[in-house]
Amino acid sequence: MSNRYAVILAAGQGTRMKSSLYKVLHPVCGKPMVQHIVDQVSAIGFQEKIAVVGFGAEVVQNQLGDQLSYVVQGEQLGTGHAVMQTASLLEDKKGTTVVLCGDTPLLTAETLNQLLATHDVEKAKVTVLTANAENPTGYGRVIRNAEGLVERIVEQKDATEEELSVQEINTGTYCFDNAALFEALTKVGNDNAQGEYYLPDVIEILKKQGETIAAYQTADFEETLGVNDRVALAQAEKVMKRRINEYWMRQGVTIVDPEHTYISTEVVIGQDTVIHPGVSLQGKVSIGANCEIGSNTEIKDSSVGDQTVIRQSVVHDSEIGKNVNIGPFAHIRPQSAIADDVRIGNFVEVKKSTLGQGSKASHLSYIGDATVGKDVNFSCGAVTVNYDGKNKFKTIIEDGAFIGCNANLIAPVTVGKKALVAAGSTITDDVPGDSLSIARSRQTNKPDYLKNQS
Repeated sequence: MSNRYAVILAAGQGTRMKSSLYKVLHPVCGKPMVQHIVDQVSAIGFQEKIAVVGFGAEVVQNQLGDQLSYVVQGEQLGTGHAVMQTASLLEDKKGTTVVLCGDTPLLTAETLNQLLATHDVEKAKVTVLTANAENPTGYGRVIRNAEGLVERIVEQKDATEEELSVQEINTGTYCFDNAALFEALTKVGNDNAQGEYYLPDVIEILKKQGETIAAYQTADFEETLGVNDRVALAQAEKVMKRRINEYWMRQGVTIVDPEHTYISTEVVIGQDTVIHPGVSLQGKVSIGANCEIGSNTEIKDSSVGDQTVIRQSVVHDSEIGKNVNIGPFAHIRPQSAIADDVRIGNFVEVKKSTLGQGSKASHLSYIGDATVGKDVNFSCGAVTVNYDGKNKFKTIIEDGAFIGCNANLIAPVTVGKKALVAAGSTITDDVPGDSLSIARSRQTNKPDYLKNQS
């Protein structure tokens, strides 16, 4: 197998997106478009990967990091001009160069492998990835001769009426013999409607030289979708979402309503887990086996253990153990760790806290900046008062403690092992283990109070 090089075109500003965000960084199922392409290319194996950047170059490099080399296309003078910017890195090398667009997030490694295989079998100087489009408007047309061989590719704005009727389109992805590519690029002109240097012109140049031109037509047009505006971005999101959801259903996950379930590309889900409608799993999420994720739950960058049930709740940047029951309407905020067999009920908020095995906060409580031991019970309305307006303070509640209804624990404070805090108490001092702490005013009744006011 010859050396392989990948060139990813990511220099366009994307004015039709009407956005301050660089086009190829717009996310599809939680991941920037260009990152999708880089991930698929990386799955194949190339000796060198190069991104051609322009507008927003620094932001793109920050996203992709050191997994690629970079060249800058200062002026946007067309795709041929963009590839020429890689000459200092590639033009003297032998092998196969694949050129891809950074705004085609649905392209898969499988299709790229088929393209490379076709290129090798045909011993071609260039192999074009094509697709059949019901509505080819906006795409370059693949023009074949009477024998069915590729003659040239014509851009939409330069095509005749007859050429515009062709439905086989150029996807913008190519395999080139590297030496032939850079030799032909020196002959590409800009005598066209856009005044640009088109990469597809290389095909006609090589054809005139008698070189073999091949094409691989993918059966899945959707995979080749290029994203140039928000409408196409939504289409790509829909296709990617369907692809991800179908994958997990085939892995033994029940997704009740795939059309209304959002799962990012980095999610991992165990078998026999049930995902209800409206669920959103964002970023790096790991969900165990035999879990149930209720409708309209949002989980982001978190892990969830086996046999856990989460209903109508939000979990961000946290670790949830096994056999945990959360919700409905709970909020698990970042840096929280919920151990096995814990119950977090309705309208409970947990922030930057750990709850030990078997502990319970069943309703209407706030637990912030707290370390909670095993088998602790929070009654309704209990609050760890962690913020004085300037600083956050820690609450420690040891194993087996019982916090009564509407109790306020003013941090920093420690409630000892198996201590009991009476309902309605405001605790400002440490509570020893095995103690009952009552911190509330004595009740005073004034008979006939209202009568005496008249």
